[in-house]
Amino acid sequence: MKKLLTALALSVAFAAPACAAKNALVLQTDFGTSDGAVSAMRGVAYGVDANLTVADLTHNIPDYDIWVGGYRLFQTANYWPEGTVFVSVIDPGVGTTRKSVVLKTKAGRYFVGPDNGQFTLIAERDGVAELREIDEKVNRLAGSGESYTFHGRDVYAYVGARLASGSISYEQVGPSLPAASVIKIPYQKAVLENGKLRGIVPVLDVKYGNVWTNIPKALFEQLGVKEHEPLRVRLFHNKKLVNTVVAPYEHTFGGVAKGKPLVYLNSLLDVSIALNQGNYAAKNNINSGVEWEVEVSKAK
Repeated sequence: MKKLLTALALSVAFAAPACAAKNALVLQTDFGTSDGAVSAMRGVAYGVDANLTVADLTHNIPDYDIWVGGYRLFQTANYWPEGTVFVSVIDPGVGTTRKSVVLKTKAGRYFVGPDNGQFTLIAERDGVAELREIDEKVNRLAGSGESYTFHGRDVYAYVGARLASGSISYEQVGPSLPAASVIKIPYQKAVLENGKLRGIVPVLDVKYGNVWTNIPKALFEQLGVKEHEPLRVRLFHNKKLVNTVVAPYEHTFGGVAKGKPLVYLNSLLDVSIALNQGNYAAKNNINSGVEWEVEVSKAK
């Protein structure tokens, strides 16, 4: 009987097809959801493998805003498991000579899209293990060769789904590129100089109008600020002073009265400015991007 059971188990094992582990596919675009573009991308992905997990990061990136798209990847990627494949399509140069790539980080996540600067922050924080250019001769949706303006559907969703499903290996994406060749957008790194913290406003907390900076908790702590201590924050656009506020450093919004400003650490533990139950950005005409700089110091 024991031999019979062993034989049956072996026969089942050899008869069953091998099932490669699948990774999640996460989509991000500036397409919005008012037409069929995102649905077409999801359809392509499910056409590759109907059992894929396909999720949306966001499709509300401001039109053509490569920087914000890159920041949203930076904000969310590390909360996804190793092996996750991100397809990011903010591509004002679609159809031009910009390269289509798949970047693999040292943490083992994959980023698919145009190499136009959107992977700046991911490359800096997580490191580039490998970079490959997509070979569109073999990695492109069948029948799409005459389409020049929808690489999100024809190339990126298709390649991302093939990679996430295990239909192709990373090496089959295309030829290797130098890791250091990733296109990067220059910006003001966070620094502490002469008792002043300097950085940029990379994005807004758009729902509530909170103003996020790229100044991290570790650097902020070097300023020696205590809870409730007042700080002076100055915001600049293209080097021109736009807004100045003196507000206390608080752990929570409730540390100040409704409508009052505060400085706090956001969910990424970066310095941020807000109005309690108000929209600081709208009230003070603040926006975000590499041309928006910030300076934080103790109020004297």
